[in-house]
Amino acid sequence: MISKQRAMSVVRVLLVVSAVAFCAYSLVSQWDETKDAFARMSWTALVGSFLAAVGGLAAWMLSWRVLLAGLGSPIPVTAAARMSFISGLGKYVPGKVWALVTLMELGRQYGVPRIRNASSSLLAIVTSMASGLAVAAVTLPLTSPEATERYWWLFLLAPVLLAMLHPRIVTWGIGLLLKLVRRPGLEQPVSLAATLHATAWATVGWVLFGVHTWLIADAAGGDGRGLPFLAIGAYALAFTAGFLVFIAPNGLGAREAVIVITLSPVLPAGAPLVVALVSRVVLTLADLACAGAVLAVGRGNGNEPGPARLDTDREPMKERS
Repeated sequence: MISKQRAMSVVRVLLVVSAVAFCAYSLVSQWDETKDAFARMSWTALVGSFLAAVGGLAAWMLSWRVLLAGLGSPIPVTAAARMSFISGLGKYVPGKVWALVTLMELGRQYGVPRIRNASSSLLAIVTSMASGLAVAAVTLPLTSPEATERYWWLFLLAPVLLAMLHPRIVTWGIGLLLKLVRRPGLEQPVSLAATLHATAWATVGWVLFGVHTWLIADAAGGDGRGLPFLAIGAYALAFTAGFLVFIAPNGLGAREAVIVITLSPVLPAGAPLVVALVSRVVLTLADLACAGAVLAVGRGNGNEPGPARLDTDREPMKERS
């Protein structure tokens, strides 16, 4: 009879394999267009945009780690990177639940209760969306009237989401959700200091992803002193719009549409689509590289560290009921 631990290990492997398969499909399905787009790029721009994307993923991972620690489960950076980067592949599978499912299962290895893990993930989403919309609201009105006119309703969400980050509101909201699903409330709220710390890391991530977009746009013939600010706002707005499209894996289609609309005034004809395609591929490669790196490090260290060594919760591997 297969043990529960063995069964969950098989499920985690299947989730990762499925995510990688969808990544490969997204690359192969647009191979001709992507190949032509890459031919117009310099290797310097591609390498720089890749490194900026990896830095953005790392900043977002650190933002989530701060929130998880604020909820009562501080974990080492290596553990946070493993959980974040591997579960991040789940966004390539249609639907938004697979990344969370993988994160919760990986958290079991480090003694992170599921409710706390899910709550930290929800907080990380709200934090990144709020800071992203705030970044877009600051940068785009000065550089892209077209984006401001078309997506004005998204900018209105920025102050609402930022207000929702207040610890009292966050605690009340999560408590209400847990009550609706008949689960116990949080042991402790996230402090204002932790919220600000996490928001700062999320903002750093948006800036780095903006640099990623700027390098590609500049190589595609972008012009204008405001191009770096436009690129930062364009990516922040595009990612947020893509996230709101629930069905599309990783915002496929919606993100590209926003980038094309936003960057069209400062790029030659046809170049905005090139930027969108190249950005999609580079970001996919960055996701795969980060996940592959933590998997390789885990294999190099032998077995994955168990919760007995890495757990910092009071009740490891046991959720309150």
